[in-house]
Amino acid sequence: GITYLDHAGSALFPESLLKAFTDDLRNNVYGNPHSQNISSKLTYDTIEHVRYRILQHFNTTAEDYTIIFTSGCTAALKLVAEAFPWIPEGTKQPSSRFCYLTDSHTSVVGMRGITASMNVLSVPITPKEMLLSEKNRLPAEEQNCTTPHLFSYPAQSNFSGTKYPLSWIQDIKSGKLHPIKIPGKWFVLLDAASYVSSSPLDLGVHQADFIPISFYKIFGFPTGLGALLVNNRIAPLLRKTYFGGGTAAAYLAGEDFYFPRKSIAERFEDGTVSFLDIIALKHGFDVLEKLTGGMEKIKEHTFALAHYTYTVLSTLKYANGAPVVRIYSDTDFSNPDVQGPIINFNVLDENGEVIGFSQVDKMASLYNIHVRTGCFCNTGACQMHLGISNEDIQRNLQAGHVCGDDIDLVDGRPTGSVRISFGYMSSFEDAQTFLKFIIATRLSKSDTEIPFQSSVTKLATESVPDDHLSFNNADKLSPIPHISDRELRNHSSVTQTTVNWQPPEAEAESIRAAVSETAVPTCRRGGKPITVTNIYLYPIKSCSAFEVTEWPVGNQGLLYDRNWMVVNQNGVCMTQKQEPRLCLVNPSIDLKQKIMVIRAEGMDPMSVSLEENTGKEAVICESKVCSHRVKTYDCGERIAGWFSLFLGRPCRLIRQSSDMKNRSHQKNTKGLASAANISLSLVNEAQYLLINVASILQLKEHISARLEEPLEIDELIRRFRANIVISAPESFEEEEWAEISIGALRFQVVGPCSRCQIICIDQQSGERNKEFLQSLSAARGRKTNFGIYLMNQPLCSSFPDILSVGSQVLPVLKENTEIQPPTSSEEKCSG
Repeated sequence: GITYLDHAGSALFPESLLKAFTDDLRNNVYGNPHSQNISSKLTYDTIEHVRYRILQHFNTTAEDYTIIFTSGCTAALKLVAEAFPWIPEGTKQPSSRFCYLTDSHTSVVGMRGITASMNVLSVPITPKEMLLSEKNRLPAEEQNCTTPHLFSYPAQSNFSGTKYPLSWIQDIKSGKLHPIKIPGKWFVLLDAASYVSSSPLDLGVHQADFIPISFYKIFGFPTGLGALLVNNRIAPLLRKTYFGGGTAAAYLAGEDFYFPRKSIAERFEDGTVSFLDIIALKHGFDVLEKLTGGMEKIKEHTFALAHYTYTVLSTLKYANGAPVVRIYSDTDFSNPDVQGPIINFNVLDENGEVIGFSQVDKMASLYNIHVRTGCFCNTGACQMHLGISNEDIQRNLQAGHVCGDDIDLVDGRPTGSVRISFGYMSSFEDAQTFLKFIIATRLSKSDTEIPFQSSVTKLATESVPDDHLSFNNADKLSPIPHISDRELRNHSSVTQTTVNWQPPEAEAESIRAAVSETAVPTCRRGGKPITVTNIYLYPIKSCSAFEVTEWPVGNQGLLYDRNWMVVNQNGVCMTQKQEPRLCLVNPSIDLKQKIMVIRAEGMDPMSVSLEENTGKEAVICESKVCSHRVKTYDCGERIAGWFSLFLGRPCRLIRQSSDMKNRSHQKNTKGLASAANISLSLVNEAQYLLINVASILQLKEHISARLEEPLEIDELIRRFRANIVISAPESFEEEEWAEISIGALRFQVVGPCSRCQIICIDQQSGERNKEFLQSLSAARGRKTNFGIYLMNQPLCSSFPDILSVGSQVLPVLKENTEIQPPTSSEEKCSG
C-alpha cells in the first residue's frame, strides 16, 4: 500500500536481488581477500570480476579507469579532496583552485574544508555563470602552465533533476571552457550519484577524471558501499599520506619507510574492503538487466512518469485561477537528456502563499505516500530556486532552523520544498496516486474538473493499460494519459471528502479570533473557574489510556506514565504510526497489588510486577525515544510472546531503568528551578500533555461538519492522548499561558503539541481516518498544533503529590502570546 516517491534518496531493492545474494552466500565460502587460502582467493577473484562489471556498465575498460571502493559517494569525494595534487598559495608556482557548481551536494561543497586546510582557494560558480561562459582558449603562454585545478559539477542536480551538459567535461579539459580565467591544467570531477540511478553514463565518450557514485542509489542494496572511478591518466599524480592494511608493498615499523602497492585500487583501499557487499553488486547488475533491459530503458521509463506528472501538476488551478503548486525547475520536462525524473515543488494556497513542506509531508503520510522534504543537502540550489539569500540562511539559523528539521516557514517564507522522484520500479499508478492526493487535499470536487478537462490533452478516458509504460515500448516516450472524472470518483477513498486544509475565510477569521484572543485576565475574579475534568496515563507507550480520578505525581510526571514501551526485533520503539493495533492493548495499574495488568481482546490477561527487576538476569540495553537515549531492560520471554502473538510480529516489552533515568533522558527547561534538568520517562517531548475541552468542542463542530456524521466528544478526547484534560471557558486560551498551578503543583508551559497522524487512529478500534489531521490543519489555519506541553518542578518531598479530577487550575499569562514549538527535529506526538 506504499507509494514510494523518494528514489533519488534511495532505490528500492527487488526481492530477486536478495534471494540471489543469499543463495550465493549459502553456496560459497568467502574469506578475507587479503589472505591466500582458497576461500580468500575466491573472494579476491569475485571482487575483480565486479570491478570489471562496473567498468562495463559505464562503457569503459581497465585501461582507462580504476575502481576504488569506498563507503559511499561522500567518502569518494573526501578521498579526491585529500589526494588531489594541489599546489598551495605562497609557493613559486601559480596556486591551484577548487571550483564547484553552486548546485552541488553538501558533500561536494564540504571538500573546501580540506582544500582550505591545504591553503588552496575555493571558488563557487553558479550554473548561469557556466552556461554564459565564453568558449575561447587562453593565450599560448598561459596554456603551458601545468598547475592542476579541479572543477566539480553534478551530472544531475539532486534538487531539481536538471542534467548539466556532459560536454563540459571535454570542453574544460581541452581548454575551450574555463570555470574561471586562470592559467593551468583543469581536471573534472563529475558527481554522478544522482545521475546514474536512472540514466546511462558513457565514460568512453565523457571521460571525466573522477566519478564518485553510491550503489544504493542504483540497486537499493547494499548500502554503505560506493566507488570512485579514477581516470588512469591522473591516477599516478594522486598523493596519499595515511596507509592502512593491504595498501603497502613494504614498510618498516621502526623507521619511516613505506612503499605503496603498485595497483592504484589497492593503494587507496585502506583496510579490508566490504567484500560481501561488493559481491552483492554482481547480483545487482544481473537483476537490473533482467528486470529492465538496461539503463536507457530506465531513463525513458522514469522520464515518461516525470513528464506526465509535471504536465498535470503544472496545470492544476484553484477556482480563482491561482496555481496549486510552484515547481522549481530549469526545464519544461520535454527532453530526457536535460531533465531527470525529479520534480521539486511547494504547495500553495488560493492566495499564492506557500504551505510548509512539513505540513505537506504529514498529509502525504496519511495517504501512505513517501516523499522527501527540506533542502536535500543542496543549499545552493535551494537558495537559487527559492530566492533565499545568504542573510536569510543565517537569520533562519538564529531562529532555530537547522538542516533536516521540520521548521518549514520562517516569517511566512519557505525554508525548503517537497521533492518527488521516480525509479525503475515506479509505475503509472504511483504517479496517479500522488496527483489524486494533491487534488483530494487541495481542490474541491468542482475544481478537479478544471485541469483535467481543459488543460491536459485528452488521450484516453479509461485507465492506462498495464503495459502502457512497460519496458517493451520504452523506445517511445509514453503519451500523457488522462485521468477521467469518473475514474477520480471511482477512487472514493481518495476523493469522497473534499479537503481544503484551510476553512472558508469567514470561518477562518472566527477561528483566528478565538486563537489570538488576548483578553483573558490573569486572575479570573468572578469568572468561571477552570478545573481538571479527566486524568489519563499511558503505562505502555502508544498503548491504550488508563483513566483515573486521582493519581500520584513523581519526578517524571504521572507515576508509571510511559514507563514501558514495545520494541521490534531490532530493539526499535514501535508506535501506532507503524502498528495501530497497539491502541487495543489496555494496561491498568493496581498500586495496592503493585502490578500492571495488560488486557486485549482474545488474549488472556497478563500481569507485570511494578517492582523493578534489578537482578543479574535483567539485561540492560540502550534504546532511543525520538532523539533521546534511554536505558531500559527487557521484561522477559513470557510477555514478549504475548505481544508477538497479539500483534502478529516479533516484538518485546522493555521498561525504563530507574537507576539511569536522571542521567539518560533529560530535558533542559528554562525557568524551572534555575534551568534544572527535568527527567523524562519514555515520552517524546515533555512530562505532561494538556488539552482543553472548549478547544475540543470547537474542533468537534468543524470535523463533524466535514464528516457529515455525529462525533462523540469522548472519542475525540481519546484521539489526542492527553494526560490532563481541563474545562476552560474559552477555546484555545491555554495557548496563552506561561505556567499553571494545580493544587500544590506548579507547571511550566514549554510549547504547543504539533500533531501527527496518530490522531487519525480511532483509539477504540484502531481504524484510520485521514480526515482528522486534515480537519485540524484546516481549522487551525494550516497548523496542526493542539494541546500544550507541561513540565513540573522535581518534587522536594519524598512523598508524591496527588493530581485529582476536580482540582482548580490557575493559569498565569505569558507576556508574548505566541508559543514557540519545542526545538526538536522530531514530530511532536504524545505516543
